[in-house]
Amino acid sequence: MARGHQKLQSQQKNAKKQAEMKKAKGHDQKTAAMAALVFTCAVCRSQMPDPKTFKQHFESKHPKSPMPPELEGVEA
Repeated sequence: MARGHQKLQSQQKNAKKQAEMKKAKGHDQKTAAMAALVFTCAVCRSQMPDPKTFKQHFESKHPKSPMPPELEGVEA
């Protein structure tokens, strides 16, 4: 069992290692993908990355619903 100065060094080394692992873990693909999904369908709450995809989704899945105003000028 470590005592005194050796124990303190071991704790500092472990804290540094844990901080590096936490920092490296923060960059995952799932978080980046969720950040890219900025448009949300008001009818079904599905998320799309851009207005073109959103308009295609809306035309195919919700043809009877009125088109949202933010999609009026978008070309599909």
